[in-house]
Amino acid sequence: MGQFRSMTDAAAPALSADPAAMTARAREVIQLNIAALQALESGLDDSIARACDIILSRPGYLVVTGMGKSGHIGGKIAATLASTGTNAFFVHPAEMSHGDLGMLRKDVTLLAISNSGESRELRDPLIYCQREGIPVIGLTQRPGSFLGRSSAVCLTMPQVAEACPNGLAPTTSTLMTLALGDALAMVLMDRRGFTAEAFGLHHPGGKLGMSLQSVRDWIGDRPPAPATVPLTATFAEVVSAITEGRKGAVAVLDSDGRLAGIVTDGDVRRAFSRDLNGLTAAEVMSPSPKVIAPDARMSDAVDLMTQNRIATLLVVEDGRPVAIVHIAELMQAGYVG
Repeated sequence: MGQFRSMTDAAAPALSADPAAMTARAREVIQLNIAALQALESGLDDSIARACDIILSRPGYLVVTGMGKSGHIGGKIAATLASTGTNAFFVHPAEMSHGDLGMLRKDVTLLAISNSGESRELRDPLIYCQREGIPVIGLTQRPGSFLGRSSAVCLTMPQVAEACPNGLAPTTSTLMTLALGDALAMVLMDRRGFTAEAFGLHHPGGKLGMSLQSVRDWIGDRPPAPATVPLTATFAEVVSAITEGRKGAVAVLDSDGRLAGIVTDGDVRRAFSRDLNGLTAAEVMSPSPKVIAPDARMSDAVDLMTQNRIATLLVVEDGRPVAIVHIAELMQAGYVG
């Protein structure tokens, strides 16, 4: 592995096209990244706690900035923070020098990222923050840099070799930056008591966000009334209610209007093997249907339907059906499949 170590001379030797050599090089890059993360973890101190205290004490946004690869990582860190309870957004440092410094209100906190700590594009934002009394949290390998000296708290990363054979392309440094940003976001998330339900509110799209939505989110605050019949309804009335409801099922109610059972398309088909004269809903229904509460997660509703192999699910609140969910609707919306 020594032949692949980072080099600072003019050129690194070309890598052999041999698959074994390329695999060995890839493994070395991963090992260098692992070593960098281990060094980052072992050197972590209470500066991250102090950074969290500053962010939590400030009423405004956390503004993230960084140049080049640090900026790309900063954008991801800002997105993670925003989705986990910390109001944050990314601003390009060069744009700040051309008017976007106006985004740095006096109640914000600036998270500035620079491996060297000397990115010239950061100087204007840092000087502005010093003048306006805006606290800066720096993330750098060099605490003695301009960024480090300008920071109220400096999150310092260990100085380790880049995985680039020329020692130039940011590799291990960007990985450490991302890991430290994630650590900051997760500590803030824990401090805020940010729940899975709150996470779901920030992620309405995609499979993950959809699974975290509640059944109430799906049916709405005022869903259409589900098809219902009384226990004494005739077989013809049951079939008519199922047809008009277009959900493949009808809820059967007792004399107090509370759920007594359900009649599905399958129950109707099975009833045709019997004498239909005088047949009532009470005799056709399934008396113990699967139900779910409006505040349950949609992932629970999907699990209940798929595990029990049922096409319809009653949404019940205070013993009364408020909606019927059909598996075809969930498949069409992307909850299933």
